[in-house]
Amino acid sequence: MSAPTDPYVPDHDSWEGLVRLWEELDRPEGCKVEIIGGTVRVAPRVANRHALIASVVRRALCPALPETWGVYQRQSVAVPSCGAMLTPDLLVLDSSVLVESATQCYVPAERAVLVAEITCRSTAAQDRTEKPAAYARAGIPLYLLIDAHAPGGPTVTLYGEPNQDVYRVLRAGRFGDTFHLPTPFGIVLDTSVFPRP
Repeated sequence: MSAPTDPYVPDHDSWEGLVRLWEELDRPEGCKVEIIGGTVRVAPRVANRHALIASVVRRALCPALPETWGVYQRQSVAVPSCGAMLTPDLLVLDSSVLVESATQCYVPAERAVLVAEITCRSTAAQDRTEKPAAYARAGIPLYLLIDAHAPGGPTVTLYGEPNQDVYRVLRAGRFGDTFHLPTPFGIVLDTSVFPRP
């Protein structure tokens, strides 16, 4: 089966059917396939600056983590309650979750400690609205949005205290600012090294 270029809505509302479709899709190399609001969507390849930002954040997070935790890229998380299968740019969770679900292609979103999205032009709106709503619904404690395409210039926003499908802004700044991530990380993220669009 070829991956759709436009959102594909199946003829049924079954979460299991959506997941089966998502698992069986031929993914174009370098593209991300997600389920957002019950719709299968293919995100195009991203620019190299996207990978550079992810690498900077990952390097900053790793030394602060307990030994059993990991920072993962391209690991999908399931939020069945809102018909979402998302693949955050960065995901922090206890590695035991991957062991428990070793035969699956995703983990339960509620087991994540932090998720991060780095916007690209084609998916920035989803990263600002639909994805945080799903992450909050799953109860993920922290959502880091690195928005290189924000209308007023590149920004970094940390959301927390999820309540139903809404987060509260914990910290906000611009590229170039020193950005503090709270417990359990307790790190300072230097955003001055983030490449600008």
